[in-house]
Amino acid sequence: MSGPKIRWLWALALAALVAAPAWAAAPTGEASKGPSEVIFIVEVVALMIVGRLLGELMLRWGQPAVMGQLVAGLLLGPSFFGLIAPDLQHMIFPKTPEQKAMIEGVSQFGVLLLLLLTGMETDLKLVRQTGRASVYASVMGIIVPFACGVALGEMLPDSLLPDPEKRLITSLFLGTALAIASVKIVAVVIREMNFMRRVVGQVILASAIIDDSIGWIIVSVIFSLALHGAIEPLSVAQSVIGTILFMVASFTIGRRLVFFAIRWVNDTFVSEFAVITAILVIMSVMALITHLIGVHTVLGAFVAGILVGESPILTKHIDEQLRGLITAFFAPVFFGIAGLSADLSILANPQVALLTTGLIVIASVGKFGGAFVGAELGGLTKREGFALACGMNARGSTEVIIATVGLSMGALNQDLFTMIVAMAVITTMAMPPTLRWALSRIPMRKEEKERLEREDMEARGFVSHLERLLIAVDDSANGKFVTRIGGILAGHNAMPTTVMHIEPTKTRSKSAAAEADEKAKQAAETIQAVAERSRLSKEDEEKEKSDLKLDISTAVKAAPNAEHIAEEAEKGYDLMLMGLNKPVVRKNEFSDDITNLAAGFQGPLAVADARGDLLKDPLRGRMSILVPVNGTEVSRRAAEVAITIARASRASITALYVAPSARTKKRSRRNEEAILKDIAKLADTYGVEIKTTVRADIAADEAIVKEMHRRRANLVVLGVGRRPGEGLFFGDTAASLLEKSDRALLFVAT
Repeated sequence: MSGPKIRWLWALALAALVAAPAWAAAPTGEASKGPSEVIFIVEVVALMIVGRLLGELMLRWGQPAVMGQLVAGLLLGPSFFGLIAPDLQHMIFPKTPEQKAMIEGVSQFGVLLLLLLTGMETDLKLVRQTGRASVYASVMGIIVPFACGVALGEMLPDSLLPDPEKRLITSLFLGTALAIASVKIVAVVIREMNFMRRVVGQVILASAIIDDSIGWIIVSVIFSLALHGAIEPLSVAQSVIGTILFMVASFTIGRRLVFFAIRWVNDTFVSEFAVITAILVIMSVMALITHLIGVHTVLGAFVAGILVGESPILTKHIDEQLRGLITAFFAPVFFGIAGLSADLSILANPQVALLTTGLIVIASVGKFGGAFVGAELGGLTKREGFALACGMNARGSTEVIIATVGLSMGALNQDLFTMIVAMAVITTMAMPPTLRWALSRIPMRKEEKERLEREDMEARGFVSHLERLLIAVDDSANGKFVTRIGGILAGHNAMPTTVMHIEPTKTRSKSAAAEADEKAKQAAETIQAVAERSRLSKEDEEKEKSDLKLDISTAVKAAPNAEHIAEEAEKGYDLMLMGLNKPVVRKNEFSDDITNLAAGFQGPLAVADARGDLLKDPLRGRMSILVPVNGTEVSRRAAEVAITIARASRASITALYVAPSARTKKRSRRNEEAILKDIAKLADTYGVEIKTTVRADIAADEAIVKEMHRRRANLVVLGVGRRPGEGLFFGDTAASLLEKSDRALLFVAT
């Protein structure tokens, strides 16, 4: 955005503020006696415009946008706007209880949504992967500043306390405010520096996640203590036990209920944004549950966010829609209101200014020192520990939310709230440049470089981006073979899977219907068993001993029908696998049943035709795979599918490149080497040993058949494209293989 455009936007914002008194004065009669919706709209518009402009400015300065929204509130509040134009500021932001209740209601709901978003960004798997380093860094980074904050609270003069008789509660809240880091701000800088997948970046992020998780539990317990008015053993026990029971129930029964609810809404409702509505309801219900057990609603919203973020049905599209709603509207309003609640003019008092400076120093030194010691205990180098300590010193949005909660419950007064907001702004704005400098000094380890190269290769893959599978099978041997392939692919990313059992006839008795339902359940059990049995690598086996539980649903459809598939496909699937009895007719053409199923699914699909020993033993038969490649995207997708199958089933695999005939095109050895090298690198990404071979001066179908027999391969995985026409046609090579091959075929089509 150019300079003139920014100036025009600032002019628009100022014009809106100047015109606001006229809008605010518009209500007359009875309406003027109560809260005005016109004033409410003016407040929201002012906070959004100024917050967005300052957020844009902060981003251009290398600072997080949320700081711009907070500064917008400071500028629009008594700290700046109230000093230069107090009457105008009071007209736009009146302090009447009824009017304040309208905007603060939006702000309070925004707190829950921000905690929901924070929870969705909380990756508990990352905490497990980083091991003891993140745990030590987080625990030490909490203990030291928390103790400093509590000590500071005990030394504060009575004039700065909301209630001197409840000094301990204020001290506990102050300790919590100093102890927690902001996951959002840390993640932004780490992502910008391309350290998100580096070891030190993951440790910093995991430490911030632990900080947040522990912090919201502490806040909830302190809230319960504040409600009781004193530190009583019974009330403390009730709060702690209630919180523990809530957390245990949430991550056991609650996780299943949340997954089921999101999936049911996604698959049942045809209206737009139904899943977002379901997520908001889940968040609200869990917030109400925490309120009922006597802890703060923020804990319920945060845990709801974690569970929603782990939901296998949550697509990137839905995540972006929800994130857009929160960041575009609720975040500017909440942080703007937080800034409005702070009055920096109190810093003119030398005593308050000195205490604020001491608060910032204690917060920074305590957090930095504790995190650095924890990093040392966790086995990080001094440079890595220094970077971690720099990253953990950002308070940002998390601190403001905690301060707002403390203010609303009476644990903090206006002066302490302002001091904490000032500390949050200064520590957050100091963090990005220091963390960037610290990260730039950390060299990359050899094993880290190799891991990043593998991850980059996988990130461009096909299988790694699959999120949901649809498997259409019958009770034939070919259907069982496809359930085996489906179990391998579903187990790769623990993907939600739907098994659609296809019955051969349209009319069925009740007993036949019950039998079909039972067959569908058996197919689902087979997929689950294959996924559990097919551990993806020895390394994974050592790392993860827990059972792999897939989310599998079943459906029964009478006779293959394109409409049935199209209706099911609307729920959102990334790949459909098909396995029916006798999939091929007239030697080289797919049956009408396969054609009908494929007609209803517009996305990628895989069609199997089990032959030879894999037809005799489809579930347990040994596999030896041949995958032809030619450098196209479809052949690379097929290679990835083949490598995934080989990895899970411990099968041998060979990549075949058929070079063009010397009579029609000069052979390019460099081209074939590049293609096979790419496939070999892809296999190495998955930890699979692959053989490569080249055949020249021969038709592709003949080369595949000959190499298949020479290598004793019993499964050919071929990447194909759908060709126009009434039937399902994948090209001449595929048609020839359907006619000539006596080994199993799997066509991966785009």
